[in-house]
Amino acid sequence: MMLKSLSIANFTAFGAAELEFSRGLNVFIGENGTGKTHLLKLPYAVMRVGAEESAKGVHALTKTFAQRRIADKLVGVMRPEALGRLAKRRRGRQRCEVKVDLLSSGGRKAASIAFHFATQSRSEVVVERLPKKWWKAKPVFLPTRELLSIYPGFLALYDAYHTEFDETWRDTCQLLGSLTVKGLQDDAAALLLQLEEAMMGRLELDRRSDRFYMHMHEGGKMEMHSVAEGYRRAGMLAQLIATGRLGRGACLFWDEPEANLNPRLTRQVAQSIFSLCKFGTQVFLATHSLFLLREIELLGREENGCDVKYFAFGKGQDGVVVEQGELAEVGPRTLLDEDMLQSDRFQASQDLP
Repeated sequence: MMLKSLSIANFTAFGAAELEFSRGLNVFIGENGTGKTHLLKLPYAVMRVGAEESAKGVHALTKTFAQRRIADKLVGVMRPEALGRLAKRRRGRQRCEVKVDLLSSGGRKAASIAFHFATQSRSEVVVERLPKKWWKAKPVFLPTRELLSIYPGFLALYDAYHTEFDETWRDTCQLLGSLTVKGLQDDAAALLLQLEEAMMGRLELDRRSDRFYMHMHEGGKMEMHSVAEGYRRAGMLAQLIATGRLGRGACLFWDEPEANLNPRLTRQVAQSIFSLCKFGTQVFLATHSLFLLREIELLGREENGCDVKYFAFGKGQDGVVVEQGELAEVGPRTLLDEDMLQSDRFQASQDLP
């Protein structure tokens, strides 16, 4: 399933917003503190609940059970002290409202999930609308930090002890440990090869030691802590493709993919994102990198088969507001302003005697 739209009211920093998504690439733009990561995690959490429960094939979809599961996942992914902390803080009692619409792979509306909770809520949402059965989604969340180097023992640690890591870390480590697929489709195999050439190595999970290694094209096998972090981040993408977790019908939520990547690797990751979209993965990115935005815009002009939609986050009188459309329509104004100011400062410093 893919994400069709998201409607929110009084959610964290947002007053109200209605987002209609592209089935290809969706790019969230904005300064730090404008809620980009929140709007990655919210639909991810809802989709992940359906993925987990449909995979179990045990629990029937009842409103009572769904209310508890959605609330637990929101708290696990967002990590508030209580669920009500996710409702926008205003004078008096406020209610947060959320509606998520999902599409089938064929483009038909497949599920609608609507719920609300108030500022005093601790551990349960009130569901207003549910489909007749659990929604079979394939969401993947890549956080700002790479996870390959901390993978050994992380799942056992997370399940045995209370930690402050949010559940996206656990979910993603679980996916990274999946078995690799034999006979990948040609487009996925080609994309995997491109990533391995960019990393100058091939990723391997040694199941005896439960550790990831990079087999360098020149230089032998290296432990993940000895591999550059940019390659580790690209390695997560490669591993998820090799295990079939990213492909047709999957949804990738990636928070700041440019973090710790040099420009060459950033270009390769941007190309990989377009390739994923071409063979049926819906992608959501949160960024404030002007370099990555320019690369995406250039690729969007060159490539066919990948629709790109931009969402610009900015602070308004009633909270964060979201503009959506093409890059020229919404414009990363703050990013462009800061880039121009830096250019002016650099030029002025060159003119000094």
